Amino acid sequence: MAAGTMVLEQAIGIVESVLGIFGALFIVYGAAIAIVQLLKRESGLQKLSYHDIRWGFTTRILIGLEFFVAADVLKTILEPTFQDLAVLGAIVAIRTVVSYFLGKEVQEMPEDKKI
Repeated sequence: MAAGTMVLEQAIGIVESVLGIFGALFIVYGAAIAIVQLLKRESGLQKLSYHDIRWGFTTRILIGLEFFVAADVLKTILEPTFQDLAVLGAIVAIRTVVSYFLGKEVQEMPEDKKI
């Protein structure tokens, strides 16, 4: 294997890991914000509705899922076997369906409430 190819594979591997970690962190961040907002709402410190809190969390989940898909695509570039492509296709299909339905919820949200 050529040194240039090895460096490229390592770089893609690092970027793939960073994207996956960032996607996970963004979802965890969204969950933390939603938990704080729920606790404030329950204690009477904030007057957000459950619906508004859910919309904010849903938007953050969608962004996190986009990073996961990008990471999966890069991973497949490194391991382009038929089985890996099939797994990637299934993962992308599932995430696309989830993103579609979450996106529909966000579209229903008024413009002033969107993140």
